[in-house]
Amino acid sequence: MSPARTLLADDHALIRAGLRDALAGLPEIEIVGEAANGRDLFDALERTRPDLLVMDVNMPEFEPVTAVHQIRTRYPHLKILVVSAYDDEAYVVGLLAAGVNGYHLKDQPLSDLQLAVRRILDGGRWISDPLVNRLVDHHHHTETAFPLTRRQRELLYLLTQGYNNQKIALVMDLSIKTVENHLTALYRAIGVESRLEANNFASRHPELLLIPEQEKAQARTEARAESLSVLLVDDNPRYRAQLGKLVGRVSPGAVLYEAEDGAEAARLAGQMKPKLAFIDVVLREEDGIQCARRVKTVSPQTRIILISAYPDREFRRMGLNAGAVAFLDKKDIDAATLRQLVNDTLV
Repeated sequence: MSPARTLLADDHALIRAGLRDALAGLPEIEIVGEAANGRDLFDALERTRPDLLVMDVNMPEFEPVTAVHQIRTRYPHLKILVVSAYDDEAYVVGLLAAGVNGYHLKDQPLSDLQLAVRRILDGGRWISDPLVNRLVDHHHHTETAFPLTRRQRELLYLLTQGYNNQKIALVMDLSIKTVENHLTALYRAIGVESRLEANNFASRHPELLLIPEQEKAQARTEARAESLSVLLVDDNPRYRAQLGKLVGRVSPGAVLYEAEDGAEAARLAGQMKPKLAFIDVVLREEDGIQCARRVKTVSPQTRIILISAYPDREFRRMGLNAGAVAFLDKKDIDAATLRQLVNDTLV
């Protein structure tokens, strides 16, 4: 089995060097990158696509619980080990609830860190020994003191996101009046009287927060949309701009590439490996069917849609034989059609 690609994140270069030295000797580990703040971390995750993230969560430009939720949504198979000097129970529990696979205290032996990494890579979880008993006591106390329902925990999470009653009603598929009633019950359950006090309570008890399934689904959709790349091949720049604008409305996070002939299309496809390509059948230097073959050769995973202002049955047959998955009349391309194509591509 190949070594686990590992990314290190800590705002202190000396700590990163210590982590690197501690883990470099493990044959199952390959260090592929480092980050010193939240912005660099997200860039490095996208660039290196690691199997394991070893990080401190006390970094600039990084809000721990929210960031871990985002990372877990975008990279569901990534293993996350937090290495931190903080041993506050609520802080630790909040991060574990957000989705980290382990929490290791920096003052523990080096051999424990190596053991933690191995356990997490094997599919287990890790909590440093000094934390275990305290976390058990904390969990018992919290569950006993604040026995919230699932819906109340979801509502508390939405309050921390700054949602007003109307948006909460939309997310939870409830009427505004029902949301108001649930808020009253939540405030009573946690002993507060306002949104501000509820947010302060949530910051002290992050382990009680629960992300609604609707929010998770929306986050997954947005994360997939951000990874969508689309190649537009047409010798008419005005039409490329028009089609690009329509794709942007359907999938705002999509990255667009444009080409006006087969040579440029093949070059971009080879470099960028787009997930989706729209190719006009009629191009200046060659027909779109030849272009489709060239794109498919350098980027086999690209889904190719042939388009034409003059649909022809023979062109359709030849295009599908060349690797296209669909042949569309340009006048039939609208937002609904594009949305379906994008959704099919992202599945």
